[in-house]
Amino acid sequence: MVDRLARIRFVYERLRLGEALVFADELDIHLLPKVGSAWMPKGTQVEIMTPGTNAKHYLAGALNLATGTLHHCVGPRKTNGLFRDLLQTVEATYPAAQYRRLYVVVDNYKIHKAKAVEDWLAHHPRVTLLLLPTYCPRANPIERAFGDVHDLCTRNHTRKRLLDLVADVVEHLDVNGPWQYKLSDIYYDPAVTAAVENMTMEQPLAAAG
Repeated sequence: MVDRLARIRFVYERLRLGEALVFADELDIHLLPKVGSAWMPKGTQVEIMTPGTNAKHYLAGALNLATGTLHHCVGPRKTNGLFRDLLQTVEATYPAAQYRRLYVVVDNYKIHKAKAVEDWLAHHPRVTLLLLPTYCPRANPIERAFGDVHDLCTRNHTRKRLLDLVADVVEHLDVNGPWQYKLSDIYYDPAVTAAVENMTMEQPLAAAG
């Protein structure tokens, strides 16, 4: 865990001109709403559509902490194809004429490590994946942006069509940015800081060698 957090922090804090780093993940969008507490005028009760057959769509996003920009794409299935679409989106957003290296931070979900993704990366050497620790959502700032999506779009919603709900989510992400989050304090744990310092000391030695 410490090594992975330190590696991400080390890269993030030493980004140079022509380099970018994004935190990526996927979001499930359910037609049946997440039910939760909500404000309503006294004496009224909001009706929430819960019966019926559920349907799903998926959003893949990539958050650039430096700019607060959240790049995204959507699809009907959460597969490595959706993740590759996101990688294509990121690469197109940061063209080779301006960016020589792109880092994409992801969790250990199987679609991020699929053979098709490995093949894609082999043909796009500018892009490097950095893996988060296992079962550590606190380490991914995009989770906070996705939490906002649930708070403002999917919780207690009254949409009857999935396409309308997906459109709400996409509009929210396009209109309400920038998403100005910071690295979680988990990245500044003393053990992580010590590991980052070791990497800093080792880097000049590696360059000299």
